[in-house]
Amino acid sequence: MVTRIGDITPPIPGVGGGAADKPLAGKDFASFVKDAAESSIDTMYKGETLSKAGIAGTADLTDVVAAVNDAELTLQTVTALRDKLVSAYQEIIRMPI
Repeated sequence: MVTRIGDITPPIPGVGGGAADKPLAGKDFASFVKDAAESSIDTMYKGETLSKAGIAGTADLTDVVAAVNDAELTLQTVTALRDKLVSAYQEIIRMPI
């Protein structure tokens, strides 16, 4: 039987960040990835929407720049994560059985 590390170790105050250092009880990896993907998509949509509003002249320039920078950072992070996942997959495929 496999025991989760979080079940046998007490939480360390001030480590891990998050909502008041609460453990992620009941949250599996798949839902974590899903939430991160949805957050990334929302950030990209916000950047696109504010860019359109900036072109139309209805948005503040600083808001447009901030949203576009957030979208750019999100895209770079997602791209780097994708590259790492592909690299890890290729490494696993190369392992002898």
